[in-house]
Amino acid sequence: MGDARKPSRRRVSASIRGLLKVGMLFALSTAIAQNTSSSQFTVKPLPLPGVHGLVTLDYFSYDKTTQSLWVPASNTGSVDVIDTKTDRIKRAKGFPVAQVQILGKMRTVGPSSIAIGEGVAYVGSRADSRICVVDARTLKQRGCIAFAPRSAGLAAAPDGLIYIAVTKELWATSGAPPIGVPAADRSIQILAASPPAHLAAAGKIPLPGSAEGYAVDNLHGRFYTNLEETGQTVAIDVRKRAVLSTWKSCDDPSGVAVDSKRGFVFVACVDHVIVLDAGHDGRLTGSIPTGAGVDNIDYSEDNQLMYVGAAEAAQLTIARVDDSGVPSAMAVVKTTKGARSVVAGANGTAFLIDPLAGGMLKVEPK
Repeated sequence: MGDARKPSRRRVSASIRGLLKVGMLFALSTAIAQNTSSSQFTVKPLPLPGVHGLVTLDYFSYDKTTQSLWVPASNTGSVDVIDTKTDRIKRAKGFPVAQVQILGKMRTVGPSSIAIGEGVAYVGSRADSRICVVDARTLKQRGCIAFAPRSAGLAAAPDGLIYIAVTKELWATSGAPPIGVPAADRSIQILAASPPAHLAAAGKIPLPGSAEGYAVDNLHGRFYTNLEETGQTVAIDVRKRAVLSTWKSCDDPSGVAVDSKRGFVFVACVDHVIVLDAGHDGRLTGSIPTGAGVDNIDYSEDNQLMYVGAAEAAQLTIARVDDSGVPSAMAVVKTTKGARSVVAGANGTAFLIDPLAGGMLKVEPK
């Protein structure tokens, strides 16, 4: 009985390791919080290989397991994979490109969306409306599936992709709402991804508008997306495949991020981000100005920081969100005109796409 009350050496060690980890995360958050000016950050351009001038960039994704950044460079017909520890870049090649009309001009499109699965990455292409599976280690393609007929055009081509770990499914949206191309099929299409290298159609969830932006809460089995036409945000049960709630958010909503532990949903608006409380029927808890040109945003649950890139304002806002759901700016970092969409990496690092310069920006505290 006495031994049952006494913690083992292994338990004590685990507790110490846990406290050390918490302490490190707190120190990191504090360091970032104190860095309130651009001078406390480095902004490093990461040019993509073989690119001269403009490159079409949209979605990109961070693989926490390998600390690598997957960047579909649409008009090059490739996906660039950046080792964020060394900034070395490898390239997955062989994706088709095509000329399509966008906003009255002919543009070259190709691989444009990405999701990280289990040992693989899923790449959606606007050139041929297919989704391909790429081995995360070898960068070789392991097969593709037709998402829509190629002749159906951009309105039917894959837009956003996201892997739902709790159900082992790939969810996909279509169209290109921000450039005036509403989805031909206003639904979320579901592909079974078990085994990971084999995709198969598994149903869809009808929506009353074109889906724009996404985030998944694997802890509670919730998926969040915006409805472009109506300025609403919807919450979906990933197991039941049913819409649970629809909340008014803002005009022209774009990116979404989520704090799974505290139940906050962050919605990107044109020049600010709002915070909704998912546990209280989407109640608005706070808002923060970020500058114009906001697209996809990200949130780090490790340090409770939100990252928002603004293309027109040429800045990155890093904000802390308190337990009441009220955001406050911890730092505003100068970037470059046109740099938008952001993904959080390890140790307070963030990455933005920089299409005009043909590459990425890496922002990290000094």
